[in-house]
This record gives sequence, structure tokens and C-alpha cells, in this order.
Amino acid sequence: MCKNDKVIRRYKESFKLKILDELTTGKLNKNQLGKLYGIIKI
Repeated sequence: MCKNDKVIRRYKESFKLKILDELTTGKLNKNQLGKLYGIIKI
């Protein structure tokens, strides 16, 4: 899906919860998570 030349990605709830858990437990910060999982917003 494209909207205004931007790709819109959809993620499963389980994936979102995994990312949130890693962020809230302090395992990784948001920049590290973005690079690791390829979800960097530019």
C-alpha cells in the first residue's frame, strides 16, 4: 500500500507487544529497536 509515496506497513499485535516489552524492560532503546527490526521512521 502506498499513500503519498510512503509505504504503509502493518504489524501483528504479537510483534508490537514484543517490541514494547523490549523497550519497557530497558533491553534496548527505541533507536536500537528500530535498526534491529527495520522500523526506522525517516
